[in-house]
Amino acid sequence: MSKFYFKSRLAVVIIFTVAILTGYVAALYKIQIYDSEIPVEEALAPVVVTRRVETLRAKRGDILDRNGKLLVSSRPSYNIVLTRAAILATSAPNDILRDVIRLVSESGAGYNDDLPVSMASPFEYDPSMTGTQRGRLDKYFEYFGIKPEITASDFIVWLRTHYKIPYTTGITDARMIIGVRWELELRAILNITPYSFVADAPPELIARVAERALPGVSVETSTVREYHTEWAAHILGYVNRIPPEKAEYFKELGYPADAIVGREGVEAAFEQYLHGVDGTRTVRLSENGAVVDIVSETPPVAGQNVYLTIDIDVQETAERALAELIADINREREEEDRERDDGIKTALAESGAVVLADPNTGEILALASYPTYDPATLLANYTQVANDPQKPLFNRATSGTFSPGSTFKLVTGYAGLTMGVINDTTRIYCNGLFEKYNTEKNGWFLARCWIYPITGDGHKSETLLGAIRDSCNVFFYTVGDNVGLTGMVKAARDFGFGQKTGIEIGEATGIVATEEYKLSKNLGPWVAGDTVLGAIGQGYNLVTPTQMANYVSTIANGGERNTMTLLHSVKSFDYLATNYTHVPEIVQTLEHPEYIAQLQQGMREVVRNGAAKSAFLGFPVTVAAKTGTVQTSGSDINNGVFIAYAPYVNPEIAVSVVVEKGGSGARIMDVAKAVMTKYFEKSAKLPVVGEGSLNP
Repeated sequence: MSKFYFKSRLAVVIIFTVAILTGYVAALYKIQIYDSEIPVEEALAPVVVTRRVETLRAKRGDILDRNGKLLVSSRPSYNIVLTRAAILATSAPNDILRDVIRLVSESGAGYNDDLPVSMASPFEYDPSMTGTQRGRLDKYFEYFGIKPEITASDFIVWLRTHYKIPYTTGITDARMIIGVRWELELRAILNITPYSFVADAPPELIARVAERALPGVSVETSTVREYHTEWAAHILGYVNRIPPEKAEYFKELGYPADAIVGREGVEAAFEQYLHGVDGTRTVRLSENGAVVDIVSETPPVAGQNVYLTIDIDVQETAERALAELIADINREREEEDRERDDGIKTALAESGAVVLADPNTGEILALASYPTYDPATLLANYTQVANDPQKPLFNRATSGTFSPGSTFKLVTGYAGLTMGVINDTTRIYCNGLFEKYNTEKNGWFLARCWIYPITGDGHKSETLLGAIRDSCNVFFYTVGDNVGLTGMVKAARDFGFGQKTGIEIGEATGIVATEEYKLSKNLGPWVAGDTVLGAIGQGYNLVTPTQMANYVSTIANGGERNTMTLLHSVKSFDYLATNYTHVPEIVQTLEHPEYIAQLQQGMREVVRNGAAKSAFLGFPVTVAAKTGTVQTSGSDINNGVFIAYAPYVNPEIAVSVVVEKGGSGARIMDVAKAVMTKYFEKSAKLPVVGEGSLNP
């Protein structure tokens, strides 16, 4: 009996002990795991913890023009950083965040709150949230098992409960605290630290933050991009956080997830030079996030300094001249509409581009796209700029594609010469009409010379030289018809059409029209009329202004097509060593320089006795040029196209200009003249004249 009693008591004690231990384990699990928002290793952290600072930001390299004028640099800045572990280790994390938010708000500075929910009730998801914000929100939903269809109001209620924000806290303060708590937690989920709460904080705010010494709130040194020019926005580009689609790419390069990288323009193209090498530092922190001491440190190495090929003074002239021309054209049309008073509105010039290049090296001296934007304020105004219907972010100089118009006649002439269809003495009679395919079999295809509607006649007997000077359609209709599609395609590709130029920022390939291309666009089979119209640049061929600058450069230098570039040289972070200097790269050398010479002579005649004569009359540097006028579908206003180079002998510059709805190539020549004038003034080949004055 006593043995049984003893065993029973022992069993009770064991059961009781197990029950107590089970209760403790369950309670600890609930406190530390189930109810906790911080990882176990943080919850159990000692009073003094060791924290590795992921990066010491390397100073980004400077960007300068070819003459050493500073365009973009990096200046020191201070960021207010929040450390989640230190904040959540306190008894009142929400009060700390409310205090730091108030400090920032009172200073007038902004802070990073990327929660895509409105700041005030009734709560709604941000209808313009970016793809990045949507992806971050979905990741958060997935992590906590929240149904994606939850309403914004219910989500705010869930977050308020999740972060234990009492309902005695007003809804405005609650929403602000929720935004920061959400960002801190999401970064922990994504393993992104630290959280730069305020970037480039003003000095007075830094002083107040230091004075308050709030736990988990610290100040870190960084740099911010500073622009020293309002020009060249499409060339320079901008920097920002790594986009989601490139996260893996930069991760493999060793970049931290929240690194600032080049996003467009040369900032992106020359990232490998500009970025530098980030350093690391390990520090010992107190429980409130204050640095106790530095355990170890590897200092960062600043990025290299990039010299561009552009001359910023010529770039400014190009942008100003293009904008002023478009404004002048539109003022004239609006005035004509008022005088006509019939209620019909003439289409306005919309946009344009200018590219100036060194024909001997492929270096870009100026590259302008209109409309443009201010690179210094882009990020602050990004939504407005991105939604502008005129699309100022679109770089028309490198990515806009246009029909080349009559500038393409030089390609047709070269094709005719190389295939033996014509020579320098061949004469073709122009009566104003090309009637070869004006038959029932060919759909009564009748092509006219541009002069026919004006005079009812043609240019009479023309050689290649005269046909280039007069831009005679019938001459080039005939040559193109005899050359055929295959010959035209080869000549176009010899001059670089349908191929990228090599310029380091984004560019379009353009189109060299073929039968396969037309069929792929469901435009029907290729017919003889397509070849005929293509011979004068009115078909399906599409080129970029950069390709056109490369094209005229190839003609100017006698037949060598170079890779186009914006990179002049790269120097070390201290400017003491030159680590790279551009060496011209010849992509192709055309086989018949004697035929190129005939194209040059024709272009010179355009300036001496053709459409460009009035624009360059008395210009002290000899110029060779070709105008182009392109009919556009859906509008009665043509695009204007113009190419030129100078001097005629030993050329130094080649230029292309395109203005959408510019009217004609002749109308836009003044832009090219302004850019050329600025270049030759700087090279001391022209006298410098005051604003509003005229060159002799």
